Amino acid sequence: NTVVGFNGSSVVLPCSSTEHHLELQDINVHWRHNDKIVFDIVKGEDSVEPQDPQYKNRVQTFPEEYERRNFSIKLNNITRADAGVFICFITHSSSSDQETVRL
Repeated sequence: NTVVGFNGSSVVLPCSSTEHHLELQDINVHWRHNDKIVFDIVKGEDSVEPQDPQYKNRVQTFPEEYERRNFSIKLNNITRADAGVFICFITHSSSSDQETVRL
């Protein structure tokens, strides 16, 4: 998956799970970029506790999509520093998925 964005614009970084039989409370989603914490969704709830300052107030989520197992995020006001590979880890009790998005 490759997403193209321009300085100052916004991009949606896609991530979804096919595990529709799981309860949302059993799912954790971890967005990472160069080992930095971009955003976490814990038990179906947004969590910005350990978020890297580089992404503070720049990440938009779509909670109404979580029920459909869509955990995409929107990154606003992108800069050259955001270029590279974003990894979306989806973990739950039975297994884990990983999606990679290149910006």
